[in-house]
Amino acid sequence: MFRVILHLDMDAFFASVEQRDHPELRGRPVIVGAPPTQRGVVCAASYEARQFGVRSALPSATAGRLCPNGIFVRPRMERYREESRHIMQIVAQTGAIVEPMSIDEAYLDLSAVCQAETADAALARARPLARAIKQRIQSERQLSATIGIAANKLLAKIASDHQKPDGLTLITQAECLAFLRPLPVRALYGVGQVTEQILLRAGLQTVGQLQDYPGDLRALVGSFGPRLKQFARGEDDRPLEMGEEIKSISGEETFLADTADRKILRACLKEQAGDIAARLRQRGLGAHTVQVKVRYGDFTTLTRQLSVEEPLAEAADIYRLGCFLLGRDKLVSRPLRLLGLGVSHLREPVARQLALF
Repeated sequence: MFRVILHLDMDAFFASVEQRDHPELRGRPVIVGAPPTQRGVVCAASYEARQFGVRSALPSATAGRLCPNGIFVRPRMERYREESRHIMQIVAQTGAIVEPMSIDEAYLDLSAVCQAETADAALARARPLARAIKQRIQSERQLSATIGIAANKLLAKIASDHQKPDGLTLITQAECLAFLRPLPVRALYGVGQVTEQILLRAGLQTVGQLQDYPGDLRALVGSFGPRLKQFARGEDDRPLEMGEEIKSISGEETFLADTADRKILRACLKEQAGDIAARLRQRGLGAHTVQVKVRYGDFTTLTRQLSVEEPLAEAADIYRLGCFLLGRDKLVSRPLRLLGLGVSHLREPVARQLALF
């Protein structure tokens, strides 16, 4: 059976829901998050705001400087979750096997309903189905979605990143290698910031250079080398995951003596963020939600969390949000016995560099 995989990604989901619900915001730079005059961070940004460099996890004050005319809107997470349920119901009615990846993203396996004589003919049968999904989401929910179609998850994700917003891209088996060649190495699943820098230092900037590389990539990226070579050729045998997957990654530290020393607490968060980012990198994942946990000397335990639209994978972003959560609710008003940092709602990170192509 030929594989037919779709990757559906809602376009600027949080901001698009706000623009739909408030027509006066349409076509304007909407920033979902706390206003720039208050301590806060960006949870999401419309495409109009992204043109100014605004992105998830930026401090709101920074976003305000980058986009002086930006319209800041408080996030309504329950509204976005409700909207996500409607969209996933539309997707489920296609008869596809569905792997929800996050509140605004899912993989669909349509192999059983798109069979044909050849692999590319099977993929071609998915195009009208994908177009119908997009049309239903637009007509019933007044939102736009981008869909990528390919023979595996790697290529379907790359296809959906290729033409946003409101795109529909099919990568055939015949054109796969040529399609991948000009893309940056960061476009490949599992290539985060650290791996990207290693490859760039070796002169490997594009997927085509990885395809042509005559040496053993294990010398550069260790055991990931053979898998990276396969990804560069568009080969990916990962199935849709319907069982229990890893849901969160976290770490915590109990101090020898209760402390409110900011320098010690920041160092602790920075170490935890680095460890979390490394574990995300090993799995090729990013996180939508960052959480801090504190415990006081009397064993009172509190947690605070924040969700953003674009998945975070870098230690600096995770650390920044951890510091923000610690300070926002004045959790260090008294010495801490324990400090923890964690991430959840995991998915594949966005390959921002694809926009260059």
